[in-house]
Amino acid sequence: MHEKIIAFNKTQRTVNEKYRAGDVVKVHRKIKEGNKERIQIFEGMIIAVKGKQSSSPMITVRKVSKGGYGVEIIVPIISPNIEKIELVKRAKVRRAKLYYTREKSAKALRFNFTDAKDLKVEEVIKEKEVEDGAKEEKQGDLETEGKVKKEEK
Repeated sequence: MHEKIIAFNKTQRTVNEKYRAGDVVKVHRKIKEGNKERIQIFEGMIIAVKGKQSSSPMITVRKVSKGGYGVEIIVPIISPNIEKIELVKRAKVRRAKLYYTREKSAKALRFNFTDAKDLKVEEVIKEKEVEDGAKEEKQGDLETEGKVKKEEK
């Protein structure tokens, strides 16, 4: 049972590595109003990722609405109320938490953005999964060899 939990957490971590501070994302949230259900899209920049190592990380997404007011939502990445999180573009940033963007205007920030089409994020994640799988196989082989040697003695 313990091994299943560890395996589940590892799969969740690979999903979580997809998002980081500086990413512009579209969050598709399910909104229930009475007995009706609809999907609302919230597009903004990720200014913080919390709990990255856990199986349920949270991202803080900030956008500036029409009146010039900043709006932030804190979203769990893995939730039944979140249909999907779509990566739009990624900025090159040097910090893990971008709270300083709250005081600055969008024009003053001047991030260098790269479109999501050019990033190929999914391919990088798949490569990491393959590497992790190979490491686990090697570790498993070493453990079984150790058990066999102990039994022979």
